[in-house]
Amino acid sequence: MSRHLFYSAVLLLLVLMMCCNTGGAVRDAEPARGDELSPRSPFDWRDTTDDEKVSSLRVPSLVEVDGGVFAVAEAQWKKGEIGFTGIASELLTLSDEKPKDLDLSKVKVQLLDECRAEGEECTYEKTVESAPQSNTKVHVSRPTTVVNGSDIYMLAGNYSIGGAAASDAVRWGLLLVKGNVSDTKEKGKRIYWNDTDGLPWDIFEEHESLTRLIVGGGSGAKMKDGTFLFPVEGTKKNNKTVSLILYWNGNKNWTLLKGMFADGCSDPSVVEREDEKLIMMTACDDGRRRVYESGDKGESWTEALGTLSRVWSNKKDEEVKLVRSGFITATLYGVETEEREVMLVTLPVYSMNKEEGNGKGELHLWLTDNTHIVDIGPVSGDDDVAASSVLYKSAGSETNKK
Repeated sequence: MSRHLFYSAVLLLLVLMMCCNTGGAVRDAEPARGDELSPRSPFDWRDTTDDEKVSSLRVPSLVEVDGGVFAVAEAQWKKGEIGFTGIASELLTLSDEKPKDLDLSKVKVQLLDECRAEGEECTYEKTVESAPQSNTKVHVSRPTTVVNGSDIYMLAGNYSIGGAAASDAVRWGLLLVKGNVSDTKEKGKRIYWNDTDGLPWDIFEEHESLTRLIVGGGSGAKMKDGTFLFPVEGTKKNNKTVSLILYWNGNKNWTLLKGMFADGCSDPSVVEREDEKLIMMTACDDGRRRVYESGDKGESWTEALGTLSRVWSNKKDEEVKLVRSGFITATLYGVETEEREVMLVTLPVYSMNKEEGNGKGELHLWLTDNTHIVDIGPVSGDDDVAASSVLYKSAGSETNKK
């Protein structure tokens, strides 16, 4: 495959990246499965207040809804010395100018309050003036997004911390949130998160070997048959991490697929390559990227040896950073060739010469047709790039989608 094929395509490619210094030890704060309860209380989303400052963003994804492209990420914010997490979203302005960083002081962040319902209203148990806005603080982490028409579905982890009483408990669960884009003169075009439901824990009963389950983060996938796929990570009894697929058919039915990857592989990204053929990329603790294929919707997986798997490497040192890649499919229309479905991957590349390199990862865009691989080149600046997300957007007219 030549570079000419790639550049002959009429497309618009957007890449969202998060730098290594924006990460957080959220995973360490999550309780074990024995303390997990699926949240059943109503939830209420609200915007941050002036004294709630965003300190960093992590676990990015890109969504295209109603003609706009939005960045979605986990936001870590502080109010005084108290740290918390919410969901940030921002409309991206597309231009030929040099890419700009998201302004943390302007990015729109919504926080989740858990409350009790009285009729159709959301009320809170604490009424004293010194009480926080909600009775229960809800951390929302590792958002994973899938778009269906004008709706954005976000699967996220949450753990709730009650009040100061000794009986207050930490509860862990998974949430499915539906969001929509609203365009007003006062606030412009933005995402509002609305319907929020907790997932029942009985969907995990068949996986007795797992002691913990967290959302993979980044982008999920919608198959051609309408099935939603959300990559998740499980912790086995030997404390090794495995990657799995959480399967949702659009109603109340959820299935945690039985197919698992090799121990020590995390940060999964999934795409549908062909009808019902799935490709999953993971970052493994041996410093390699492993790619797996499934022809039965994730019930079983085979490593793609000889093609994509183990081609890409992470940083090889004592502190290997396992980061999620941007991973999508795209149809390219060449000048002299027929249309071809390819996969686009964004991954950090590190200098092999420690004396010349600065130790930072430079994000590169890769293109592959599952047989050949081309390094298109760098798409980031001088920051130490970690997690990334990539979106393929048609640059054609309403009548010509090419």
